[in-house]
Amino acid sequence: MAHLPGNRQLTVPASIDMVRLLGPRDEFLRILERDLAADLHVRGNEITLVGSTTDVALGVDVLTELITIIRTGQGLTAETVERVVAMSLSSDDARPAEVLTHNILSTRGKTIRPKTLNQKRYVDAIDRHTITFGIGPAGTGKTYLAMAKAVQALQAKQVTRIILTRPAIEAGERLGFLPGTLNDKIDPYLRPLYDALHDMLDSESLPKLLTGGVIEVAPLAYMRGRTLNDAFIVLDEAQNTSMEQMKMFLTRLGFGSKIVVTGDITQVDLPGGVRSGLRAVQGILDGVEDIAFCTLTNRDVVRHKLVGRIVAAYDRYDSTLAETVASPRKTRGSR
Repeated sequence: MAHLPGNRQLTVPASIDMVRLLGPRDEFLRILERDLAADLHVRGNEITLVGSTTDVALGVDVLTELITIIRTGQGLTAETVERVVAMSLSSDDARPAEVLTHNILSTRGKTIRPKTLNQKRYVDAIDRHTITFGIGPAGTGKTYLAMAKAVQALQAKQVTRIILTRPAIEAGERLGFLPGTLNDKIDPYLRPLYDALHDMLDSESLPKLLTGGVIEVAPLAYMRGRTLNDAFIVLDEAQNTSMEQMKMFLTRLGFGSKIVVTGDITQVDLPGGVRSGLRAVQGILDGVEDIAFCTLTNRDVVRHKLVGRIVAAYDRYDSTLAETVASPRKTRGSR
């Protein structure tokens, strides 16, 4: 059944500067005109939308969400506008403004927030569960958001320390063969975690927290034999753990602690024949109470736009390659 043409007029509140809504030189308006099926006509603070009933309703929803975001004091960017449109076009009932204005951590003049619906679900899962797995490609914010939640928990005194770890797979965890002091040996593998901490904590307080053991950054091998109480523990690059290492890590959980495990199962660097603990764990722990598995995709990439396109292109390539490999087998089998 065809949708009848609609025509609706939206009055933007006088308290909202139209430049903030439409963007400098109408940059945001052009995005809306490009991505929405309804036609938009602006006159003063009146926006008229013309198109099918469904398209006009969607356009009104998008503009209403953008106005709501502005009212929270958060400025719009081209990226924000595109994300609001994308979320509104999806079949989910979540409100984009609720997702994009959810503050996790405010520090050093900036606020860390989820930027996609899946990121919001991931953050919510961390709040609700003792162990959360965040699985997805590079740039989806898996580790960054987990660390932001860890710092938030520390500041709220929900935990007394933060432990950040990742497998030093390039060294096969045999750090003794590397030159230099212990810090020299492990620094290349843990540097991304330090970089994220520098984004989230004051440059003066971070060294004190590290020296005092309130924040610990260490290779996975250093977790063995410990019970970690009252801690927020993040395991990064978990696709490079063996099944034995994954079990060892998860059983370090102590009272009053929370664990977040992040990784990308398409980027396993383990030597041949070693099964990834991250690939296996979902099948093992599926259905276990108080454990959540969250999947992020190339649509959740929040780095440069090109990163998302690169991830998507590799996904298409891998799919095509898999079909090519499978095709000769089908042909031979049919003869």
